[in-house]
Amino acid sequence: MPSDNLIRTLTAAQAVQFDFDGPLCDVFAGLPAPQVARDLSRLAAEHDPKLRAKLTSVSDPLEVLRLIHDLDQALSGRVEEALIAAEIEAVHVAGDPIEGGVEAMDAVRRSGRPITVVTNNSPDCVHSFFDLHGLSYLVDAVVGRVPRRPDLMKPHPCALLRAAEAVDVAPIACVLIGDSVTDIQAAHAAGGTAIGYANKPHKREALTEAGAEAVTEDMRAIAHALRHAVER
Repeated sequence: MPSDNLIRTLTAAQAVQFDFDGPLCDVFAGLPAPQVARDLSRLAAEHDPKLRAKLTSVSDPLEVLRLIHDLDQALSGRVEEALIAAEIEAVHVAGDPIEGGVEAMDAVRRSGRPITVVTNNSPDCVHSFFDLHGLSYLVDAVVGRVPRRPDLMKPHPCALLRAAEAVDVAPIACVLIGDSVTDIQAAHAAGGTAIGYANKPHKREALTEAGAEAVTEDMRAIAHALRHAVER
C-alpha cells in the first residue's frame, strides 16, 4: 500500500512534473556517462589545453558542461552541441522506460492532471525517447535545458516555473517527481512540492533530508497512490 505521505502529496497537486533521467529513463545505461564526459572534456581540451587538468576527474557530462560554461561561454556552446548529439544517441540505446514510469504517467493522465517533463537534459533527447517508445501522447510539455544557459539547470527553479506556466497551473500547485537532491531543491525553490524517487539504496535518506514531502523506491507506487485516492 502506498504511504499516506505519497497519497497526500499527489492528491494535493493540480499538475505533476516528472524528471526525465531516473524516473522515466536511464539515459546513459547504454552509452555510459563517464565515456560521454571524457569525450566532451577531450573536445574542450582541444580548444583550450588548460582545461584538461580541470576536467580530468569529472564523470558527469552535465557537470562538464556547467564547468566549461563558467570558464569559457563561447566554448561551452560547442561542447553543448556535442552533448546534445550524445544524449540523443544515448536514449536510443538506453533500453525500455524505467519500470513503473509509464504506468505512473498513465495514472496521472487518467486523474485529469497535466504532465510535464522538467529535465537538465536537452528537450531533443526527451522527444527522441518518447517518439521511439510511443509515449509522446502522455506529456503536455517538455521543458529541458535552456541552450547556452547551463546555469539555469536544476537546482535552479527556471524549468519548473516554465513547466507550470506551460500548463497554466500555479507553481505552488505542482509536484515534481525526481531522483536527486537537486530535484527536491528546485521544486521547493519554485514553491511546489516534491516526491523523491529513491532508485538506489542510499538515496532515501538523502531525499528525505532534502525535504521531500514523500519518498518512494518504486515508480509503480505513483499509480497505486492515485488509484488508492480514488477508492477512498
